[in-house]
Amino acid sequence: MKEVIINAKRYKRPVLVFAMRQEAGAYFEGFNRIFTGVGKINASYSLMKYLINHQPDLIINLGTAGSFSFKKGAVVCCTSFIQRDMDASPLGISKYKTPFSTDKLVLKYGMVLKGLPQGVCGTGDHFENAHTTNLYSIVDMEAYALALIAKRENIPFLCLKYISDGADAKALEDWTREINKASESLLEALSTSIED
Repeated sequence: MKEVIINAKRYKRPVLVFAMRQEAGAYFEGFNRIFTGVGKINASYSLMKYLINHQPDLIINLGTAGSFSFKKGAVVCCTSFIQRDMDASPLGISKYKTPFSTDKLVLKYGMVLKGLPQGVCGTGDHFENAHTTNLYSIVDMEAYALALIAKRENIPFLCLKYISDGADAKALEDWTREINKASESLLEALSTSIED
């Protein structure tokens, strides 16, 4: 089984978490991998089911994401997360904050991978194509849920996203074209950290 070294620390039991097989492509053989399906519920269910029978020492979320500030084709290390579709503001609660939760608005629970730009990832169960806030610079549909589980289970979390689209009116068209390029770029970004 392959090991990963992040910031001089060796992880012997990493698990790679993808939403879809297309995001892994033909790469990442030799790793423990799970494919969760799209969205926060699928991601949460699949990771928790995996954790019942396995004890990874690192969770690595790899996949595609939209961004209005990073260029298509970039790989970004997400170190903070927001639940962008949580809105209980009619109750007087800040937008993106989960009601009655002690979790902060911004979940800061992501490792830094040297050499990559860092970003804040807004996770939601809708495909964003009309971005309206500067609180986050990247959009996806799973990372917040995975990061929260990793934090609550006290497992280190690394999140790398391949920017597939601009989270704009052309997002679906761009994502469809770019998804097959993601796996090679993600492997290249992670390759200096992998040991057989």
